[in-house]
Amino acid sequence: MRRTTKGVLTMASGVALGALAINGFSMAQDAGTQDAEVSETDEGRTTLLQRLILGAGAEKIAINTPQAVTVIEQEDIDQAEATTIGELFETVPGVQAVGSDRIVGQSFNIRGIGALESSDESKIIVNVDGAVKFYEQYRMGSFFSDPELYKSVEVLRGPASSTLYGSGALGGVINLTTKDAADFLAEGQTTALRLKSGYNSNQDGILFSPLLALRLNEHAEFLATGTYRRSDDFETGAGVILSGTEFDAFSGLLKGTFSFGADNEQKLKISYERWQSDEDDTDYSQTGTIAAFGTTDRETVDQTAVISYENPGLNNPLLDLKVNLSWSDTAVEQTDTSVAFFPDSAYAYETWAARVENTFEAVGDTYENFLTIGGQFSHQTRTAEDASGSISFHPEGTDTKFGAYIQDEFIWDERLTVIAGARLDLVNLEADPSTGIDGQTDLVLFSPKLAALYKFNDVFSVFGSVAHTERAATLDEMLSTDSGFTAPNAISPDLKPEDSNNYEIGFAVSVPDLLVAGSQFSMKTTAFHNDLTNLIETNPLATGGTTNPYKINVGEARIHGIEVEGSFETDVFFTRFAGSIIRGENTETGEDLTSIPADQVSITVGGRIIEHGLEFGVRSLFVADIETGSSTGPFDAYDVHNLFLTWKPEFQEIAALDGLELQAGVDNLFDESYQNNLAGDPGKGRDFRVSLAKTFTW
Repeated sequence: MRRTTKGVLTMASGVALGALAINGFSMAQDAGTQDAEVSETDEGRTTLLQRLILGAGAEKIAINTPQAVTVIEQEDIDQAEATTIGELFETVPGVQAVGSDRIVGQSFNIRGIGALESSDESKIIVNVDGAVKFYEQYRMGSFFSDPELYKSVEVLRGPASSTLYGSGALGGVINLTTKDAADFLAEGQTTALRLKSGYNSNQDGILFSPLLALRLNEHAEFLATGTYRRSDDFETGAGVILSGTEFDAFSGLLKGTFSFGADNEQKLKISYERWQSDEDDTDYSQTGTIAAFGTTDRETVDQTAVISYENPGLNNPLLDLKVNLSWSDTAVEQTDTSVAFFPDSAYAYETWAARVENTFEAVGDTYENFLTIGGQFSHQTRTAEDASGSISFHPEGTDTKFGAYIQDEFIWDERLTVIAGARLDLVNLEADPSTGIDGQTDLVLFSPKLAALYKFNDVFSVFGSVAHTERAATLDEMLSTDSGFTAPNAISPDLKPEDSNNYEIGFAVSVPDLLVAGSQFSMKTTAFHNDLTNLIETNPLATGGTTNPYKINVGEARIHGIEVEGSFETDVFFTRFAGSIIRGENTETGEDLTSIPADQVSITVGGRIIEHGLEFGVRSLFVADIETGSSTGPFDAYDVHNLFLTWKPEFQEIAALDGLELQAGVDNLFDESYQNNLAGDPGKGRDFRVSLAKTFTW
């Protein structure tokens, strides 16, 4: 594979060398003057690697986690002014959107897992407030929602996350958390009304988003928010109008939080989220432009309902209970299609899920131990119909999973952390009787892991992990047949699970008060190696009219790479960086995998004027050239530069102006013409963005 980086590798090496120099400088300092946990005691700035990680076991921050994990918080979401969730990952190493910038054309890629032809649906687990999200349809994206609904996004990279979240997370896990009323209500306040509007020039896009938060008493809070977005077709950097990018979308969230028990420590949350778009004469192919596929009228509705309960048992070491019950339904209806091969049709995935886990805590003079035991259940129904009935390349059926897991986290002397866990999943895949296919598969999947982190001092730590997971075939892979086949002879009921053996090693650096008092530098570097076997692919012998299975287990693959992320924060200046170099090949044929992203580095440099509530800067993405990709290559190297400005002034003496917030920016400042190798279309040209929000509280 020919890859020239045009400075990408040089910059990555510079970052690493700089980090080592800083580490050497800091280790010469008096370690006794530094606090044991920066996140709890440091009075200076907090870096992105010091953000709290959700999950089982002890509370921890990203830099102290023996796994590659990144947290995107509310300020990042606001500053990005993103239209789609995929835009939020531009500064996360090893993660990016796949497909196109069409509103229902995006999926995800983590560490080379996920592509246009075989996307993320069953290889990357996506949760919203704990609800399992899943959607798969030809030439469609996999996740439909609006960034305005969320306050944080947590990305766990690699299969080690399978133990807690479900077998088969070959790429990793994306956890999205919706907003709460408490996020907008300070102590003593009972009501918050937030109005937000926005505009972006490229698509003549508009945004309007009202939000109401109520605190009835110390036991009950409610939030209601909605978002309306619309835009015209956008223009690429080459000045080409990209068809099918015009859209109207509505979304909303209703959420109630109830607190009770001693010190109100127990929480019951009930939420309902809905996203809907309705486009006329839009491109049938949403992941990339294919004119021959024609157009269709498409309505997409995504719904999520969650009931969750938490009891941390603050005075009981044997109780830290979490219960999550959820319902998810994603439906797409297509009418008035312009190509006869694609008749009017309706597709849907409905999932009922439940999850229960408890953590037992034991503490000694020099150790802490957290034992987590949990169980998970999900039942998913897949439906698809057109004028002729069941659709052969999107067969109906059910996917039922029962999972049980155990994880133990042992911390010794606040230096050594060892995490060991294992999970068993029972999977039942069954064809719907309407398909005429007598297909059923029962599988047992095993996902163990072992991870460790050792802190030499408060500055430098090393970590590593070994993880195994198994991904069962989906209904689509097991039961799909080509239009030229006659069921059931061409289905694939005997597919073996895909296996992943993943190895990681890395180091982390954290330096407070570097150069100036109150500053904070942190960096985390991770090297990984993932061996994949029994890969499921389309059978090259499955030509029209034959009885060969449509899908088969073929070959082995190897994906390996390096990820670096970090930041330096002061009161007046900040810089953040993230980079990844990933390689992948089919080890039987020697061919490069088309799902591997190009080498890239993201660098953000900015400043603050605290007394005026200003934060501003430039965010630059440098991407190397690459010959392979989900679309026809080769792909040239490119760099895209975005300007951003946030203004949150404090007008305490003028109540009418207090709570004002302005976001402004320019994406693709130099109107670069480019196409990512995992995208189905060129990227957006220059785009001026602005949004204004005002919060009224009483």
